Amino acid sequence: MSGLWEMVTDPFMQRALVAALLVGVSAPVVGTYLVQRRLALLGDGIGHVALTGVALGWLVGAAMGLVPDDVLAVPGAVVAAVAGSVLIEVVRRRGRTSGDLALAILFYGGIAGGVLLIGLAGGSSGSLMAYLFGSISTVTMSDVWVTVILCGLILLVGIGLRPVLFSVSHDEEFAIASGLPVWALNMAVAVLAALTVTVAMRVVGLLLVSALMIVPVAIGQLVTHSFRRTMLVGCVVGVVVCVTGLSITYWHNVSPGALIVVLAIGVYAVVAALHPLLTRRRPAADPHPDIPDDVAVAPVSAGRGRKEEECTP
Repeated sequence: MSGLWEMVTDPFMQRALVAALLVGVSAPVVGTYLVQRRLALLGDGIGHVALTGVALGWLVGAAMGLVPDDVLAVPGAVVAAVAGSVLIEVVRRRGRTSGDLALAILFYGGIAGGVLLIGLAGGSSGSLMAYLFGSISTVTMSDVWVTVILCGLILLVGIGLRPVLFSVSHDEEFAIASGLPVWALNMAVAVLAALTVTVAMRVVGLLLVSALMIVPVAIGQLVTHSFRRTMLVGCVVGVVVCVTGLSITYWHNVSPGALIVVLAIGVYAVVAALHPLLTRRRPAADPHPDIPDDVAVAPVSAGRGRKEEECTP
């Protein structure tokens, strides 16, 4: 207990735990929409573009003589991620190329641009490692406030507009027929994904952020069939693995981002293994409980040996 109290009262761990908690609850919210739209790898593409933004912010900071050089890395990542998400949505919307091809272009262009710009800024590719795989030890109080603001925005839009965002993500043609502003809502999902990537950058890194957005949602889909409950389960799993993984790294010198993702995948493996057993024991439910049955089958009569059907109103 003394070790746990020491961890909780450590100012560094307090900042890290707040960041991990916020990332754990917000990433699956956006991930639920991405999974529904079959764009599970969008976070990876945006993460690679954000790497170019990190290097660009580094270059601008070095040119302005700011200390430290990477003081503009996070703002640069936000700008680049939002621009990249909007670009891929425009490309997907206009149909000039397929979604997977556009993501591939973002993958390679983002990595190449980041490495090129960091070299021009006087750094090396090693300078980007903290952003690629996360570095919770570098979280400052200003980073915590930025995380609070961005996560608040993500949760406000992601949960507040859940009905219309679900409609667009589930059936875009139906949303258009319903008169919803589909283009604006699609852009909102893309921008939310970009903000989530930059928020989770410090905790799990740009290369692993997509896993934190998708794996908890995949776990939620195994245990429930409701969109709202899937999002809720994903948020709970995200918080648990983030806080647990970060707590373990307080006593063991391992990468928090990698450990968080491994824990999430481990939980998915356990739930997936138990899912057939739970499904087998679950009784068959009425697929339409809100509609009264119009035919009731009476038990076999003792004397006549046949089934009688009677209509019910």
